[in-house]
Amino acid sequence: MADTDKLANEVKTMTLQNGESTAPNNSSDDFMNDWGFPLPDLYKLSLRFYKGTTNGSEKDGKAIHLTYKEKLRLVAYTKQAAHGKYRNDVSPDVGFLDVVGNDRRQAWQNLGDMSKESAMMEFIKLVDSQCGLLRPYIEAHKAENMEKIKKQREAEEQRRREEEEKERKRLEEEAQRQLEMERKRQLEQEMQIRTALNQQTAVQFSQYATQQCPGNKQQQEELIRQLQEQHFQQYMQQVYQQQLLHQQQQYQQLQQNTSSAQQLQQNMSSAAPNTTTTNNNPNVTTVITKTETKELTQAQQQQLQPNGPTSVPTEQPDTNGNKEDFPTPMPVLMPASIWTRKDIKAFKDRVKTCKENVIKIASLATATVRVPTHEDGSCLFWEFSTDYYDIGFGVYFEWTVEPSNAVTVHVSESSDEEDLEEEQQENKVDVEQGSKQDNRPPTDEIIPVYRRDCHEEVYCGSHAYPGQGVYLLKFDNSYSLWRSKNLYYRVYYSR
Repeated sequence: MADTDKLANEVKTMTLQNGESTAPNNSSDDFMNDWGFPLPDLYKLSLRFYKGTTNGSEKDGKAIHLTYKEKLRLVAYTKQAAHGKYRNDVSPDVGFLDVVGNDRRQAWQNLGDMSKESAMMEFIKLVDSQCGLLRPYIEAHKAENMEKIKKQREAEEQRRREEEEKERKRLEEEAQRQLEMERKRQLEQEMQIRTALNQQTAVQFSQYATQQCPGNKQQQEELIRQLQEQHFQQYMQQVYQQQLLHQQQQYQQLQQNTSSAQQLQQNMSSAAPNTTTTNNNPNVTTVITKTETKELTQAQQQQLQPNGPTSVPTEQPDTNGNKEDFPTPMPVLMPASIWTRKDIKAFKDRVKTCKENVIKIASLATATVRVPTHEDGSCLFWEFSTDYYDIGFGVYFEWTVEPSNAVTVHVSESSDEEDLEEEQQENKVDVEQGSKQDNRPPTDEIIPVYRRDCHEEVYCGSHAYPGQGVYLLKFDNSYSLWRSKNLYYRVYYSR
């Protein structure tokens, strides 16, 4: 019993006189930095090392040599770490003659109120001080864990790359499919134009072929086909020339308006420095006029009527023998394609990586995304969604020339809309009727503004370039009195 009393005195030196446990020299953070494991995990590994591995290569007597007193201390630390302060209900019953059992219980009782964390630390330090193989054992497990984490990260990175590659292929296939659909629509429209032109000139070309090849039906049909093809090519060439001329005129008008506005601003600044003009206020949204567009414009449809004037612009002499120019047709505006996707969460996660593609639109506000046509592109694609509520969306095409291909965003607040309504009342401009102000470039409506349930699925669309200009993507939240909307969008072009 003398040895037991001596051991009890040694354990008591670890407690305070009032029964409170002493604070360990090393904290849990110090153990984490020193060993590379959190304290509970490090304690479990040390306990496993002490008890020996499953193959028995590190059992007591082979990897560690402890005295009887040290073993009692380790047993007491394990009890304290598992159950806390000594309790009779968890302590096994020992007989009076069970010396080892009584020594272990006495050692546990002497730990007093030592915390579980302190008991874990003391256990680790004692095993480490008595066996130099503990640290290599922990380092081996640390390296194994790091290797597992590395493999997990590599697997996640591989999955991410595969998903990105799959998404890229899907987008390419979707873009290719949309281009094929656009080509089919163009072919269908071309066939409609050819049919209308052939119906209009059938009698005239038939009479001409009969005069040129009398009695030869085969040569007459061949000549008629040649005349019809030539007639169609001339018509389409005139359409393209008129479109180019229209763009050049709009570009010149834009330059004149810009110079006039700058001159007016300089004059107003010199006359009244504290006043600003409405047209030069950057917070005022540009008025976009709406015009109804169809596959063929009204002027072209009139030209393609069987009893109407010829659709090929030619110079014809009048009654006095003078030549007069036939009115040229307007450019053809193709309809847009619209579809939806269900992967709204994945789409938002991809768009969030680019902060410029996330816009917060306040209540009673409207956002306009200006996308100039690209010289290397032939078709525009757009995708958008919102968080919790729907939003109005429409697409317009402005026949103007931008100095750069940069995409810009303009958000108009409610005060700007009031100023805009006053300006419309003063100028008596009916936007819904498609009226155009002289100082604004003409704008065609491709998709009217309607509320879209883009909080439930991703709204996508595409449109073939009608020519050089600027696409206006309108996101309208003016109908919402209280709610602001978070918009996620993406635009790109295809060759």
